[in-house]
Amino acid sequence: MCGIAGFFGDFSSALLDKMNRAIAHRGPDDSGTCWIRDSGVGLAHRRLSILDLSPLGHQPMWDLNQTAVVVFNGEIYNYRELKDELVASGFSFVSQSDTEVLLNLYLRDGKEMLVQLNGIFAFAIWDTRNDTLFIARDGLGVKPLYYVQNNNGFLFASELKAILKEPGVDRSLDYQAVHYYLSYLWSPAPHTMLKSVCKLEPGYAMVVREGKIQKKWCFYDLPYGQQVFNSSENEIAGSLADKIKEAVHRQMVSDVPVGAFLSGGLDSSAVVAFAGQMNPDQKLDCFTIGFENSIGRFDGFTEDLPYAQKVAKYLGVNLHTVTVGHEMVNRIEEMIYFLDEPQADPAPLNALFISELAREHGIKVLLSGAGGDDIFSGYRRHHALLLENYWSWLPKSGLKALHILSNKLPQNNSIGRRLGKAFRYADCSTEERLISYFLWIDENTQRSLYTDDLKNALADTNSIDPLRQTLSRISEEKNPLNRLLYLEAKHFLADHNLNYTDKMGMAAGVEVRVPLLDMELIDFATRIPAHLKQRGGIGKYIFKKAMEPYLPHEVIYRPKSGFGAPLRQWLHNDLQEVVLEILGERSLKNRGLFNPKAVRKLIDDDYSGKVDASYTIFSLMCIEWWQRIFLDRGGI
Repeated sequence: MCGIAGFFGDFSSALLDKMNRAIAHRGPDDSGTCWIRDSGVGLAHRRLSILDLSPLGHQPMWDLNQTAVVVFNGEIYNYRELKDELVASGFSFVSQSDTEVLLNLYLRDGKEMLVQLNGIFAFAIWDTRNDTLFIARDGLGVKPLYYVQNNNGFLFASELKAILKEPGVDRSLDYQAVHYYLSYLWSPAPHTMLKSVCKLEPGYAMVVREGKIQKKWCFYDLPYGQQVFNSSENEIAGSLADKIKEAVHRQMVSDVPVGAFLSGGLDSSAVVAFAGQMNPDQKLDCFTIGFENSIGRFDGFTEDLPYAQKVAKYLGVNLHTVTVGHEMVNRIEEMIYFLDEPQADPAPLNALFISELAREHGIKVLLSGAGGDDIFSGYRRHHALLLENYWSWLPKSGLKALHILSNKLPQNNSIGRRLGKAFRYADCSTEERLISYFLWIDENTQRSLYTDDLKNALADTNSIDPLRQTLSRISEEKNPLNRLLYLEAKHFLADHNLNYTDKMGMAAGVEVRVPLLDMELIDFATRIPAHLKQRGGIGKYIFKKAMEPYLPHEVIYRPKSGFGAPLRQWLHNDLQEVVLEILGERSLKNRGLFNPKAVRKLIDDDYSGKVDASYTIFSLMCIEWWQRIFLDRGGI
């Protein structure tokens, strides 16, 4: 796991060094650059040594014939099998790294090599045979990649802050991205907060020639629409357990110790259960978080720590706990810096604290249960979608009445908030209702927060357009739950969960792997009948059945818990003064994006309990914080 950066065009070698230093936290073990002056190509790499710890794994890495050079961030889990094939094809190797396998696979198969990779990756290969830069990002978007194309050429990096080391990059805000971000609390790819900077979408690749993108295409998409299994429930559950075990064991390949996140939820517990089998004579080191003075019991969440302790005892693993309190709020600005993008969720702080604890214990690799909810159906909105069967048949007038009712429900408790959200879009089309499950604020309220200039700039922008475009890619998939899961994987997972999982791990110099997003397991999961994923109010039903032989019943069927922090409590107490400063009249007028009176009314209504606007308030704060870090201070 590393960091990469580079350019193709009219840029200097000094820029290459600056970009590399900007992502030094991603690779504390080694660094390297390669500047091909005559071609205008620069490649930079920061290394976190995981496979082949010797200098032979150094990057940028040339092949033996000096034909191509690569910078690579990630892991190829099937690299040993691929290496055997390449050796049989006549290729020679000098290292034991997956990087050299990746490079030689490209030399043999060209762009077609992508479909053979089972791993997490973002890489760039400069090919001297045709003077092109070949760039790709893994199918689920576990590894990030940002890029810019302007008059000077093309730039790319694992993190946005590296690209902003080039003064010529346009810093103009993308108002559409701002609008989408406030709607979802994250910005859907390819959008970022800047017009000029894009995120390469998961499963996409591109070829750059003469500093310009010549071709961009999708090489992988989640395989929904396949024929589903017609086996029995027990057969599918048994096969699923085997697939999860294979994925976990495949992803434990490493030349350094491997640990794991352990929240005590189904996803992380399943990963730990199978990881612990790999080396039964050596206890697996697991890491979790606890909250001082029980501040973990907030907003209807169930505290994780007792369950993590129960699982650790049951499985016989070592559990290390980082205990945090109200000082968490002091690191929010740091969190936004490492995230590169505003994300209105304090959950990344938990991942950061756990990753730092792991690094303190000498662990460079952590296994995570991320992705289980997105693949097997584990969020409350998945149950809410099925509940539509009880009311979606109502005539238009009835649906309209539900919409009106949603605005009258109390917002000062979790039940009122959830019912209000469930019915807020009752009178919309089926597709719009599907997308609405990701929205945190209705369009009219959102636009009321804007200045007149921003309203005019966004007159033709609709919040649901990016996700509607994504849905159009799987028109053949008719099952509503699978369509919702497709959106989960394409956006909430990639643009939110995986972004912060990667960035927070790398901020601490830790690689995070996600076995539940293994490519073979994904292919299996998409063929499971939808009714076995969400059965009534039981989410991840078949996953739970699969793990019954391996985990305690009370852990498998424990209450759903969020991986977060007491945001509502913070805004009304610890952060109250910060809220009033960051979202004060002077600050908002200076930016010209949001109406100070409308924002202040929203804050007052939230404090009084008239509405619950905590996440919208936090999203507004994060935009201002982000601008101060990346625009006012240049990402320093």
